[in-house]
Amino acid sequence: MEFLLDPNIWIAFAMLTALEIVLGVDNIIFISILVGRLPAELRDKARRLGLSFAMLSRLALLFSLSWVMSLTTDLFTVFDQGISGRDLVLLFGGLFLLYKASHEIFVEVEAREEDAPPQTDPATLKAAGARLFWSIIGQIAVIDIVFSLDSVITAVGMVDHIGVMVAAVIAAVGVMMFAAKPIGDFVDRHPSVKVLALAFLVMVGMALTAEAFDLHVPKGYIYAAMAFSLAVEALNIRARSKRLAAKGQ
Repeated sequence: MEFLLDPNIWIAFAMLTALEIVLGVDNIIFISILVGRLPAELRDKARRLGLSFAMLSRLALLFSLSWVMSLTTDLFTVFDQGISGRDLVLLFGGLFLLYKASHEIFVEVEAREEDAPPQTDPATLKAAGARLFWSIIGQIAVIDIVFSLDSVITAVGMVDHIGVMVAAVIAAVGVMMFAAKPIGDFVDRHPSVKVLALAFLVMVGMALTAEAFDLHVPKGYIYAAMAFSLAVEALNIRARSKRLAAKGQ
């Protein structure tokens, strides 16, 4: 237990926790948008399950570090470009995220409830709702693995003590669970913010796909672009609120 008295351990824990939270922003947005398709009474349960999967996938990868690091070894070559296991995970994950985000943008813009259960008897509605619930949980689990892979590789590069990594992951997911509901509620209240968040996920999907081919796009650029867009949208929301308040007087 002497290592707990080492200030460097606590500094590493704080830095890694902050990094895990930042890297988890796209995960929270993805989960918030997907659970928005569910009935209100199921959303909290879906958020908890989704973030629990995120934590379990990160911990599982941490406890199999040798296998995770072996994913960086090239499996085959395409046009003189080495392709590793990590590249394949990022490629398929990026393509999945591009498809899902683009589909959600289409549904949002066209205002079609394609995935809504048919208006039939209560038993059929309940069964359809259960299928939608588990379909969404499955999609969250898939993308959790993709987001977790880079998160764990980053953690290995920052910290040598696995106990610190585990504690940082658990602390970060705890913060994400606290933040997921207000973020999800805010996105649901403002459709234009939802479209912006989906556009953000498209950028993340493109970055993951590029990363699979060793074209590194710093996430700071993506976050900066999204922060600027959100700041502009916040001004628009404030202006709309003032206009509505003026009309109500």
